[in-house]
Amino acid sequence: RRRMGTLSGFPHPPYDPLPGHLERYQDKVIPLQEIRREDLGNQPESYKGMRVHNTEVDHDSVVFKLNLTEKERRDQRIHYLANVTMIDDKVGEIMDALENKGQLDNTAIIFTSDHGDCLTDHGHSQKWTMYDQVTRVPMIARFPKRFPVGERIDSLVQLMDVGPAILELAGAKISDNLEAESLLPALEGKAFNGREYVFAEQVRDLNYTEGNFQTMVRSREWKLVHFLDEPLGQLFNLQDDPDEFENLRKSHEHKDIRDKMLGVLRDWHIKSQLQTSNLAETWR
Repeated sequence: RRRMGTLSGFPHPPYDPLPGHLERYQDKVIPLQEIRREDLGNQPESYKGMRVHNTEVDHDSVVFKLNLTEKERRDQRIHYLANVTMIDDKVGEIMDALENKGQLDNTAIIFTSDHGDCLTDHGHSQKWTMYDQVTRVPMIARFPKRFPVGERIDSLVQLMDVGPAILELAGAKISDNLEAESLLPALEGKAFNGREYVFAEQVRDLNYTEGNFQTMVRSREWKLVHFLDEPLGQLFNLQDDPDEFENLRKSHEHKDIRDKMLGVLRDWHIKSQLQTSNLAETWR
């Protein structure tokens, strides 16, 4: 019998690693993305308001300031990395237990996370933005019986695409009206193109308090973020500006690509609602 394992690896705050894990990073060189005033000034008002909000409310025991020193930024980051290492060690213990029981190679393991953390990049902490630090997360999969070793996949995928892959591995039937697209061909080393576009959403909550709803559409080259009821959105050329510093949302030169990405976003919302409606009908 095949065994399935799913683990989510994001270390939610408070960043509270064991001292031994933190010591591993004290003398390490920790890269920090530059914080630029132009970037902060060109962000949508809801992002600016969220930065202020995070200085006023102690979310998850993470103290945030508008003007962090390099030492403060580094300190937050090494605590986060130490948490990641602590999780990695525990995953190793799970792998050892499976091996000791003779089940390691009979177990499909998928190790990923639901989101990343800005860790002060772009002047933000934690999630709630659509920068790649938050929306681009790693995934590691292991199943020697079916997955080739050492393969690297750089196609665009949605996190939901993991679901059908797990169902297929378990031999379960997959509904025809799912929005998710199975990752299994990619994991098995077969031909796989991935998605042309991926999407993300964030509604108003206890942290994202200054905006109503933000939606992202991303291709390999472009990322557009739409903010409901806000005049300014975000548009980044990810090939020329991978750090997402130059917001082209108001650029007349980029009107065509902006309109195209907004159209893709609109059509996705419509199709997604239709699929959700059809799925609800199926479950009745």
